[in-house]
Amino acid sequence: MAWVLVVTAGLLEVVFALFLKQSDGFSRLWPSIGACAFGGASFLLLTMALKSLNVGTAYAVWTGLGAAGTVLAGIVFLHEPANALRLGSVALVLLGIVGLKLEESV
Repeated sequence: MAWVLVVTAGLLEVVFALFLKQSDGFSRLWPSIGACAFGGASFLLLTMALKSLNVGTAYAVWTGLGAAGTVLAGIVFLHEPANALRLGSVALVLLGIVGLKLEESV
């Protein structure tokens, strides 16, 4: 169950980042409120998961999913560039997450 919380928190981190972009430096009210709400929910779920998980692995998975998901969301929704170097870098982040999770299972 704790890993479900971490993955959900990572997905909420993506939504948080998209709202941050839309908030225009916290100068727009509703996107700013959305950023705070989704960021807070993400932190809350991560905090709950850390009750039973190793902090290093859980935090790396959370930030990695958030970072990779935000890059992909930027490509899909904000029309940011999708070149080989960017996509390869995202793949390396995801590979690192899988490696950390596998190491914890050993």
